Amino acid sequence: MSSASSRLGYLFKHAQQRMAQLNSAALAPFDINGRELAVLLVLTDHEPPSQQEAAERLGVDRTTMVALLDGLEAKGLVTRRPQTGDRRRNVVELTPKGQQILVDATAASDEAERTLLAGLTEQQAQQLRQLLQTIVAAGG
Repeated sequence: MSSASSRLGYLFKHAQQRMAQLNSAALAPFDINGRELAVLLVLTDHEPPSQQEAAERLGVDRTTMVALLDGLEAKGLVTRRPQTGDRRRNVVELTPKGQQILVDATAASDEAERTLLAGLTEQQAQQLRQLLQTIVAAGG
């Protein structure tokens, strides 16, 4: 019989909680959280996406996306404008301040990840990422 601490659910939960703690502390100086960093990263993946496209990439509903963008806009990190040719859709872009926060916050978040993975070799850390990517890709 296996113990609770060897179950995947337990391990994923506690690893995610530790990552969230490290990331929260790393991002605090930039006045953003992990979800907001994810939005900024998605917005730089392709040419300015619509709010809907960004929400789909993140796997969040429209209402949540609007709330996230409202917060980022209030912080001066993103702007929204009607899409050329379809004024019903808003295109979201990073402001210069948002671009700088993205660079600095990503570096801080990368350091938080290195701290989480410090007990692993570089090869083990890369293997863990690849295995998790496989799991995530298989689910969606």
